[in-house]
Amino acid sequence: MKITYENEKIDINSGITIKEALKKQIEESNKKDIIAVRFNNSIESLNAPITEDGEIEFINRENKDGRIIYIRGLLFLMSKAFSETYPEALLTVNYQLSNAMFGTIDNMKVTEEMITKVKEKMQEIINQDLPIKKVIMTPQEAVEFYEKEETNKGRLQIDIEKEKVSLYYCEEYYNYFYGTMPISTGFAKVFDLVTYRDGFLVKYPSLSEPNIIQSNINSSLKLVSAMDEYDEINKLMKINTVHRLNRKIREKDGIKELILISEALHEKKIAEIAQKIKDKDNVRMVLIAGPSSSGKTTFANKLGMSLKINGLKPVTISVDNYFVERKDNPKDEQGNYNFECIEALDLELFNKQLLSLLAGKEVSLPTFNFTTGCKEYRGNILKLEEDEILVIEGIHCLNDKLTSQIPKQNKFKVYISDLTVLNIDYYNRISTTDTRLIRRIVRDNNFRNYKAEQTLKTWYSVNRGEQKNIFPYQEEADCMFNSSIVYELAVLKKYAMPLLNEIPKTAREYSEARRLITLLKYFEDMDSNLIPNNSLLREFIGGSIFEN
Repeated sequence: MKITYENEKIDINSGITIKEALKKQIEESNKKDIIAVRFNNSIESLNAPITEDGEIEFINRENKDGRIIYIRGLLFLMSKAFSETYPEALLTVNYQLSNAMFGTIDNMKVTEEMITKVKEKMQEIINQDLPIKKVIMTPQEAVEFYEKEETNKGRLQIDIEKEKVSLYYCEEYYNYFYGTMPISTGFAKVFDLVTYRDGFLVKYPSLSEPNIIQSNINSSLKLVSAMDEYDEINKLMKINTVHRLNRKIREKDGIKELILISEALHEKKIAEIAQKIKDKDNVRMVLIAGPSSSGKTTFANKLGMSLKINGLKPVTISVDNYFVERKDNPKDEQGNYNFECIEALDLELFNKQLLSLLAGKEVSLPTFNFTTGCKEYRGNILKLEEDEILVIEGIHCLNDKLTSQIPKQNKFKVYISDLTVLNIDYYNRISTTDTRLIRRIVRDNNFRNYKAEQTLKTWYSVNRGEQKNIFPYQEEADCMFNSSIVYELAVLKKYAMPLLNEIPKTAREYSEARRLITLLKYFEDMDSNLIPNNSLLREFIGGSIFEN
């Protein structure tokens, strides 16, 4: 075979592993902590055999894909360390908080002594640099294995009738983690394990600071509360894992009840937010912000109806009409116009008009012409009546710079996001970012005629904007709305899978597409006709009563 690494063509024997083929290059790059490779646009283990010609690129934890593998490996180490120190502990990895995974133990109280012992065991396992091996079984072998072992680790693979069932082994310990794993335990150079509330945190570095562990995450208390609420509801409904959700989907009556409960929960939370706005004296504007594909449009419409029930009439203003003239728009480091920074908005005009509206004056609202790059005035006159309230949605709405001249008592801020708390199983969580990405892929295709490859190409830039302009201000919100729907990936699956399968292997986005396909395969197909036309999910799959 011929492989190419950094423009160097290397002759190798077919079937040898990537680690064997590039031993010299890996040793030379050892300071970069190589954790996996990209081989012909697929993410592969260093132990993967080479069976075709292709190009290889090293991946470390400073890379997005490498960071995912690094986190997965840490969770494997954590679970192995627990199995050796507290083998009776029933662990659950609940959800992500900043640069950490929050875990709990169902049958034991988490103590400082316990976490100290487990952390020491983790470090001991890391120092030994033990091999982590992937064992692949046929479905029949897997059935026999599970009958003998009496375990649920990875059992979901049998449920979805995979051609191959795999488990990761380190010494006698085994567990299932979907996706590529580090090849040995020595990979974990930077981590921490600490107690947190009634559980613990497995902490890891950020992409921007790969050698530093964040000191605390206490600033995320409102976010934690929002996720806890849905986590408890899912547990009460016994739908906290994909296995249990799939079982409910197969029960036709059961899934109908789950849909009604999920919709009722959204309506209840929106009604509560509307009541809080009503109860807070002197609120004249509601500011809504959240990351991409959170369902802001449907939420704003539903909130508007709930405000009307409370005697308030919502009036919407689009922040997009307040861009500065194109010639004044800031540029990024590449010299391209940066439309996402707050300086791209005419803050002086925006605040001046808001103050005039709050004072009961008429204002002539601008309409931004994106073709000419200029604001135009087309006779759109607005005067805010006593029973009317402004509803404004945009990425900067939680940042006080946007409305710096408006008194705090006149503002009510809402943060909305798809805060997924459903897990594949007790160790494999579903990323909130992945759920939003799948929502966006489906919506972009349905309403913008974009291919999935286009959406994936721009997703990194979208995330970067969110990290800078939205997430740092989420705790400034007066309340949070979790737009997640426990069964949404089962519905989105039939729309997203064909789009992801269209991405060719030659595309850079191929590896990301395969990862999302692997995730979606765990879900039973669910009939989208069951989804009500006022559901937030309709914003992505179509058929919403709120569509213009």
